[in-house]
This record gives sequence, C-alpha cells and structure tokens, in this order.
Amino acid sequence: MSALKRVWRWIKRALFGGGKELLSLDKEGLETPAKRLRAVFFAKKGAVAALVILAALTLFTFIAPAFVRLDVNYTDPLQQNLAPSYSLRAVPRKLKKGVAFIDGFSGFTIGVDTNGKLYIWGESKDRLTKTNLKKIPEVVQKEGVAFVAAGKDHILALTKTGKIVGWGDNSRGQYGTQAVLNALPMPTELVGGVNPDEVASLSCGYQASALILKSGKCYVWGNINAVKNLADFQNAERIEKLLFTGSAAVALTKEGEISTGKEDIFHAAISAKNGRQNDFNAYMVGRKVREIATDNKCIALLCDDGELVVAGAFENGEDILPRLKDEERFVSLDGGTRHFVGITDEGRVYAWGHNAYGQCTLKKGKCTSAFAGAMQTYTVDNAGKLQESVGLKGYLFGTDGRGRDVFARIIHGGKMTLTIGGVAVIVSSVIAILVGCVAGYFGGAVDTLLMRVTEIFSSMPFLPFAMLLSQIIKNYNIGETARIFIIMLILGALSWTGLARMIRGQVLSEREKEFVLAARAMGISEGKIAFRHVLPNVLSVILVSMTLDFASCLLTESSLSYLGFGVQPPRPTWGNMLSGSNNSMVIQNYWWQWLFPALFLSLAVICINVIGDALRDCFDTKRE
Repeated sequence: MSALKRVWRWIKRALFGGGKELLSLDKEGLETPAKRLRAVFFAKKGAVAALVILAALTLFTFIAPAFVRLDVNYTDPLQQNLAPSYSLRAVPRKLKKGVAFIDGFSGFTIGVDTNGKLYIWGESKDRLTKTNLKKIPEVVQKEGVAFVAAGKDHILALTKTGKIVGWGDNSRGQYGTQAVLNALPMPTELVGGVNPDEVASLSCGYQASALILKSGKCYVWGNINAVKNLADFQNAERIEKLLFTGSAAVALTKEGEISTGKEDIFHAAISAKNGRQNDFNAYMVGRKVREIATDNKCIALLCDDGELVVAGAFENGEDILPRLKDEERFVSLDGGTRHFVGITDEGRVYAWGHNAYGQCTLKKGKCTSAFAGAMQTYTVDNAGKLQESVGLKGYLFGTDGRGRDVFARIIHGGKMTLTIGGVAVIVSSVIAILVGCVAGYFGGAVDTLLMRVTEIFSSMPFLPFAMLLSQIIKNYNIGETARIFIIMLILGALSWTGLARMIRGQVLSEREKEFVLAARAMGISEGKIAFRHVLPNVLSVILVSMTLDFASCLLTESSLSYLGFGVQPPRPTWGNMLSGSNNSMVIQNYWWQWLFPALFLSLAVICINVIGDALRDCFDTKRE
C-alpha cells in the first residue's frame, strides 16, 4: 500500500470509522466521528467564518501570484512612499477639454490648459515634510504659467509676467536662493524674474532644476549629490535643452551634440537603423541631434536624418525600439520614468519601454501631441482635447521606501510565509509521530531513550537557537531556494517535542485496549499494529495540534524574518516586510507599509487558532 493510501486510510478511520457496520449503527442513532465533526464544527459560526476566510486567504496568496507579477529586484526611488490611491491618472475634467502641456516625474503629474491654468493630480502630499503640492501659490493661479516643470518633490513655474515660483520640498535647494549644504542655489539673476519670451525650456529632476534661455545660457541649481554632474552645467553656454535622468543631467547643445559634462554616463546604445551599438560616444560622432528625451536611466535621441537612438542602462523592453513605416520619421519625443513616447510626421504615436502598467499600450494610433507622465502616457488630438490616457492608475496598498508595490509583495510574501509554515508543520509532525508512536507503543528502554532525546530538544531555547542556525547558513555559499528550504527544516526540527509527548501519552492509553490484543493474537507485526491500528485512533489529537502549530510556525517564521534571520530581502515575506517598516518615521508617516502585512499575518493566525479550537471541541469525547 502506498504512503498516500495509508495516510488516507488513517484519516478515513479517524473520521468515518473502521467498517461498514458503523453505517447501520448510525441509522440506529449512534453518532459517527464524521457526523459529530459536522455537527459541532458547523454549529460554531465563528469557526465556519474563520475557515472561509483562511481558505480564501490561502487561495488568494497561491493563485494571485500567477496574475500579479513581482520582480524582487525592482526598485524605483521616484515612486517611493506613495499612499494607497488610484488617482495617479485622474486628469481633471476641465483640463481634458484643452491640453497644452503635461509633465510628470514621480507620483504626481502637472498639466497646463490652453489658457495657461495649472492643474495637478496624483499623489501630491509629502507626509514627511507635510507639504501638499496641490496648494498652488496664489501668484501662479492669478497670472497663469508660461513654463512649468515637475520634479521628484517640487514644482517650478515661470508665470506669464516672468516670475519664477517654486513650491514643495526645498530642503536641497530645489528653488530659492538660500544656501544649502551640497547644493547649488538658484542664481541671483533669476530672483527678479526673466522674460518668458527669452526662455527656451524649464525642467526639473530629482531635487534639481534647470532653466535654459534661447540665447543658450544655462542655469542649474539643486542637490549636487543627487545629480552628480549638475555643477558641470552651471552657467554653461550654447545649450539648447537640458533634461534629467534619475541621477544625471543631459544637455543638447546648439551644435546638435549630447553633453553630460565631465561624467561619462552612456555606453551601450540601440539604433532603430543599425541595431545595438557597444560604444555610444563613437557611434554619435558626426551625427547631429535635434531632439532628446530622458527617462530614469536612458536617453532617447532624434537625429537630423530621422534616426532614433536610445542609450543607457536598458531594462524591461527599453531596448526594443518601434518599427516605423518606410519614410516615416519621428518629429517629437517625451520620456517618463521608464518609457518613451513619440509622434511621427504622419501623426502616429508610438510608446516603448517598461510596460508593466500598460503605459505603452495605446489603442488610438494617431494624435497631434503625446506626453509622458512618470508611469502614464497621454495623447491629445488637434483640438487640444485629451484623446487617451493609459498607464498606472495607482497602488491599492501604496508603495514602500524603495518604490515597490506593497500589494504585490504581500501576495508573494504570503505565499512564502504560508509555504514555510506549512512545510515546517509537516516536518515537525512527521518527527513527532515517529518518536511519539514508537516511544508510546514499545515503551521500556526505547521509550526512555526517545524521551530523553525529546527533553534535550525541548530544553533548547527555540527562537535563539533557530536564529543561530539561520545565521550559520548565511555564511555558506548556497542558493536562495536551498536556504529557504533549510529554514523550513530548522523550524520543523525544533518544534516537534510537544506533539511527540502528546502522541506518546495517547498511544500508551490505546495500546492497552482489546483491539491491540486481538491484532497480536492474529499474528500482525508490532510495527503494523503501532502505525496501522493504534496511530489512526490518535489522529484527532494530531490534527488539532498540527492546526495550532501551523499558526505558531507562521509567527515564528515572521519573527525570524522580522529579526533578519529568516528569508532575506528583497524576497518578501510578511515578517521581513514588517521588519522593513520597523522605524518611527515609517510608523508615524507611512502607515500602509506596516498595517497591511500585520493585518494579513494577524488574520491568518487568528483564523487558524479559531479553527484549531473548534476542532478540539469536535474531537472532545467528554463534551456535553
């Protein structure tokens, strides 16, 4: 008989009895184990509700990962600490009727209508600095904007009367002339304002800003640690346009050349004509550029002859350039956080790059203008009306300090936590059944030896010893999957002693009954009697204990991960997600990062304990 059939036979005998004769007895009013289980368990509304919730939670965490993808190594500092919201693509209704400009760099997006009125949508509150970017300064509302740009945590606007106004976070000199450590202040000649007719472009990045005059004069200011080559463009001349990646400034000169100052940033490149190029600088020799766009790590160039070149650190489809029709050429480009969008001379719009949120999936093929938000794409028709908006709407459970989706990490982390807990329970139960059944049935020296071993294991401080073993395996060069499997074994190998004692006590009682004597008289071997006849009669105790131990293993795994000795980030579990939220700043300002993992873990543990208590009542023969 196979092991699976044997286990099923044990369960069947424990719950449904040992033979068909019980069916006739049941008709006479005797209560079978199955009938008692149904009657007692389903009479407890709390237990039924807990069972339904736990089943739904388990199915959710094991099925949802097939639909919700997770790149464990993904980080995005431009999407960090966003609160739960679905407003990132909520374009104001009034703006939809006449769009002139849209720009986005992080969790919020700005737009300007044809009358120069500014609109802001998305996650615009900074809970750490207590600023709200939607509180537009009165002078900007009154005068309207000629140029405006969105950065990581600030907005810079040039009003129609020439005033330069900034709002949002200013801790790194993003606007204003005050001196800030490791930051370039805004040039004093801009304090009095500048004629909008003389301005070519205004741009913002990660804690940095830039203003370019039509004469080619370049003004830059902000955090020189965040934008390491920022100082190279201070008071530079002959600049046509300057944009920011996540950590650098990139300039287009009036001569049609690309400049990154003293920093050599871009190496590999992809040409829509000639494919992959290993040396970007060598490939661009002799080529003139007339338009540029940047995302977090790449730059897209439009050469004079219509050739499209993308250079940078490619990932997630950024190196797959669109295929244009013969003689079709791009006329404009724009970049988001990890994707690009462009318009051709035939009015067709193409988007390429990272497409996890559908920001590159455009249904309408033609438009007049196209703009890229951080993770969104917006197209506008020739009447200025918003034609289509695609991309990220928001995050159900917000993002963490690395810009990762908390909802996706809870799903995949729950699968890992429940798997580790389940395997650990199985391992500990197998050991406990073997030790307890053998010790209880055979007794004597075998019982004494096995119980002394049990006492040795039970005397070990569980959590410190598990932490010690987990720390030891960190020092060995083993794969992550193997290390997680070892953690499961450690949890199981250290948590079997209580169940083993309980099984031993039950077996000691069962072995003195008549059916054991009858089995011996029939010549059945002692091993078969112990595991085929005695053990099924104590299965109810095992099931109750396994259920309660499952909750304990979930908490233990979460405790180890919380303390840094379990599954290591970036692979998520509910425990290490809580560990990542273990500081006062996160607890006070970013409640969603600790609340949802704690809620799911607590819900699973409470439901398991409620079910375990109900099963205990079901199998209690002394219950009135």
